Amino acid sequence: MGQHGVLHITYNSPVGGLEIAASADGVKWIRFIESAIASMAIEHPVIKMCMEQLDLYFNHQLREFTVPLDMQGTPFQKSVWEQVVTIPFGKTASYQDIALKIGNGGSVRAVGNANRVNPVPILIPCHRVIGADGKLTGYAGGLWRKQWLLEHEGAIPARLL
Repeated sequence: MGQHGVLHITYNSPVGGLEIAASADGVKWIRFIESAIASMAIEHPVIKMCMEQLDLYFNHQLREFTVPLDMQGTPFQKSVWEQVVTIPFGKTASYQDIALKIGNGGSVRAVGNANRVNPVPILIPCHRVIGADGKLTGYAGGLWRKQWLLEHEGAIPARLL
């Protein structure tokens, strides 16, 4: 266990390494890292559940995460993340759509910033938020990951080789 009862582990995924941190209450954050050596036997129930759900997601067997979250954010950020999590698997929404849903149509840039600092990418699927013109814009994990995740979910056509 790390500082303040938070455990950090690494997880290998098709979009690269993920560093996952969790408390007894839920996942605190997920960070993209370039490479990872997968952590061995995990006894932490939240981490174990998160890894199991990620395995199922990447194997096309899970569309919605139920792992508990224990993350920090401002009330505005949390309102954005609450809307983002409602975007169905295989679908996308624009930053403008999210701004309108939270009742502040003029907050498109702030919505983008809230997505940029989303502490639990993939679990809160900020990759499903795209530009109003349908273009893939901004993703803290890199646009290639955003594209991969959207292709994986069937939200956009797969690239031709």
